[in-house]
Amino acid sequence: MAISAGSIIASYVNDGGFWIISKYFNMSVKETLQTWTVLETVLSVVGFAMAPPLFTVIH
Repeated sequence: MAISAGSIIASYVNDGGFWIISKYFNMSVKETLQTWTVLETVLSVVGFAMAPPLFTVIH
């Protein structure tokens, strides 16, 4: 889970979801990049923070 969380923090314009959000919400590349960077960073940090507690439960 920690590896997966770390892998999404740096995905941006090469990610298909980036372009889907861009076109769906009619946003410019700059607006989408600003939004996507915050979203992916939050997801990554929360996922990384949840890895140790889940490891103690599952292990």
